[in-house]
Amino acid sequence: MAQDPQGDGRPDVLLLLGDQVYADHLSAPTRAWLAARRDLREPPGAHAADYEEYTRLYHESWLEPRTRWLLSTVPSLQIFDDHDIVDDWNTSAAWLEEMRATPWWQERVLGGLMAYWVYQHLGNLSPAELAVDKLYAAVRETPDGTDALRAFAAEADAHPGAVRWSYRCDLGRTRLLMVDTRTARVLAEDGRAMLGPAEQQWLRDNALEGHGTYDHLLIGTSLPWLMPPLVHDAEAWNAALCRGERGPRWARFGENLRRRSDLEHWAAFPSSFAALSDLIEEVGTGPRAPATICVLSGDVHHAYVAEPRIPTAAGIFQLTCSPVHNSIHRAVKYGFRFGWSGAGRWLGRMLSRHGRTGRPPLTWRRSAGPWFGNQLMTLDLAGRTARLRLDQARRADGGERLVTVLDRELLPPGD
Repeated sequence: MAQDPQGDGRPDVLLLLGDQVYADHLSAPTRAWLAARRDLREPPGAHAADYEEYTRLYHESWLEPRTRWLLSTVPSLQIFDDHDIVDDWNTSAAWLEEMRATPWWQERVLGGLMAYWVYQHLGNLSPAELAVDKLYAAVRETPDGTDALRAFAAEADAHPGAVRWSYRCDLGRTRLLMVDTRTARVLAEDGRAMLGPAEQQWLRDNALEGHGTYDHLLIGTSLPWLMPPLVHDAEAWNAALCRGERGPRWARFGENLRRRSDLEHWAAFPSSFAALSDLIEEVGTGPRAPATICVLSGDVHHAYVAEPRIPTAAGIFQLTCSPVHNSIHRAVKYGFRFGWSGAGRWLGRMLSRHGRTGRPPLTWRRSAGPWFGNQLMTLDLAGRTARLRLDQARRADGGERLVTVLDRELLPPGD
């Protein structure tokens, strides 16, 4: 875009689906800045600890010239994921209890939410929404809005669901629903859910409102809905262990494994996975169905396309892309590939039997990918047509360039 500012390739909007900053993996310059500010031998060590330190992360990330130019040129919409606060943020009730028992957690989570509101969330709100936003008004009416913003963050942390970070944006005849999958969780093992009742109802109401008046539905969720089948079954199995399906010893093992292996996607919340699947099938069925329903996700440090086997009128796709990725080990790459294989599916079924989880409410297949590396996924929506392109960053002739590795039309079933 910068090389050809008058070209036709400028997108209408840039969607950033979480981990915009890494509060728990800092660059050497930021570590040095922190070391001059406080003793890094004291918890939380070389992690962002308060609002001031979070502002440093955003300053460093967004001061990079090309990033700064892009964000000043193309409208952007964003949502947080765990690393915007800390790895495994709100992964379980046991995890949260441990964090709240530390002397440093409260200041850290409040600082992270305050910075997110300033640097990311305000840009998600339309002028009409900002005009009636009480917190925005309170911050603008005082020379220092810290107290008002801090009280807001404290309420959001103490009472999940009291603050809604999810939002809706209608772009012509395309509806985007960006879903908060971090603060809206129900963590009690006997009622575990990705979205609390109010948030689940919000998602349902906004997906069904005006059903038939939009051509494409985009559901932005930082965590993928459809994962490799082995990963899905492993997460459902782990959830069963953690809620005591195999007794207390297995429950302790399950909690430890959940944290070490990041087993916290939609599959780790079986009732929420089923509810989202049912909603997508409902919206995609009948004469008023949109042409496509795309679930847009990041988090897993690579890209792929998956399609569920649901008899709907709409084309349904899981589109996963982690654009500027955090490199993952070769063994993890192999694990993701293996998770889609026949042997991986068989192993997943064995885990399901051990956890007594039953089979998922639907099946799906990987239709493209996986790809690893820095890459950009682009959706081109026009009328009831949809086209997907994936470009990867490649080094060439001493520089970098984008190479298209996927270019395909997204079609409803049977087309």
